Amino acid sequence: MNALAATSRNFKQAAKLLGLDSKLEKSLLIPFREIKVECTIPKDDGTLASYVGFRVQHDNARGPMKGGIRYHHEVDPDEVNALAQLMTWKTAVANIPYGGAKGGIGCSPGELSISELERLTRVFTQKIHDLIGIHTDVPAPDMGTNSQTMAWILDEYSKFHGYSPAVVTGKPVDLGGSLGRDAATGRGVLFATEALLAEHGKGIAGQRFVIQGFGNVGSWAAQLISEAGGKVIAISDVTGAVKNINGLDIPKLVKHSTENRGIKGFNGGDAIDPHSLLTEECDVLIPAALGGVINKDNANDIKAKYIIEAANHPTDPEADEILSKKGVLILPDILANSGGVTVSYFEWVQNIQGFMWDEEKVNAELKTYMTRGFKDVKGMCRSHNCDLRMGAFTLGVSRVARATVLRGWEA
Repeated sequence: MNALAATSRNFKQAAKLLGLDSKLEKSLLIPFREIKVECTIPKDDGTLASYVGFRVQHDNARGPMKGGIRYHHEVDPDEVNALAQLMTWKTAVANIPYGGAKGGIGCSPGELSISELERLTRVFTQKIHDLIGIHTDVPAPDMGTNSQTMAWILDEYSKFHGYSPAVVTGKPVDLGGSLGRDAATGRGVLFATEALLAEHGKGIAGQRFVIQGFGNVGSWAAQLISEAGGKVIAISDVTGAVKNINGLDIPKLVKHSTENRGIKGFNGGDAIDPHSLLTEECDVLIPAALGGVINKDNANDIKAKYIIEAANHPTDPEADEILSKKGVLILPDILANSGGVTVSYFEWVQNIQGFMWDEEKVNAELKTYMTRGFKDVKGMCRSHNCDLRMGAFTLGVSRVARATVLRGWEA
């Protein structure tokens, strides 16, 4: 099942639990606006190359639309639609005043030079600058993009609209980015995991963790979990996988990965088949890479007691059902990985106020939001007798539906 079908299925189940009017349900599902633009740039060798850029603005009932921009060769309208819809429910679960959006360009960023990436980003911004804005739609980094990408968008947008630091988040700190933003999604994963384990009388310390993905989210989650006393026993990335039942030395692994562009060759553990990582014996499994990695083919073999979805849509609905029957507790992505968008909100607030926070305040506020989000989701689980995924979806959908009706929607 593709990401859009799976996301829409979860939404429809939540709408049924909430007893939403069918017309309102349809209205909430249809995106506010879909944008598709052609981006042609001169390559460094003088040839021309054309790429397709997308921006899907899903809903703005609760505030400006918010979502990342990803550069990846598999970016397509269905994926962007699904992720935009997820952002709508995610911002509502986090209870920050945003709607949902997502964007991307179908390209392979690793095959483009820095100057080519800059030209591509600027052309894309030129094509959409009148459809994004501080109070309209606020992009952020995602897969294949980073703070430098946001700096280029900020600069290009400002040529049309004047200096506007709040138009993007995830910027370099020197251009108004927030302290703590780089680690925010991984730190949010830590806080969400702490909240879930506390419900069962446990803490991070002493638990065995397996993490799939060692990019920004996975590496920060690993560092913070290790610092909190958790034992990270296996990790994978695109270059390979490594395991140490006594616990990996995460600072050394981060250093190795940075110097060697991946974890392959790390001598602090045994190399294992990356495909077997998800089924390793552990207490907590954290998928922090691509979507759809936990599916009906491997769900029966997963041995973790808890799954924390640090990636977007890592678990297919069929796998959800299998894991639920096995008693595995899954903390869904729209809560577990909402730390990034929450600190993006803090960055936006700081830019609008022109008053920057110190990192201690950012992290303390993030913990408050993540802990409160978990309690709110648990409350919906009790009210609707459902699992954590449906608890999160019913919470997000109910908040967006309420805002939509209050603003004057008519059945």
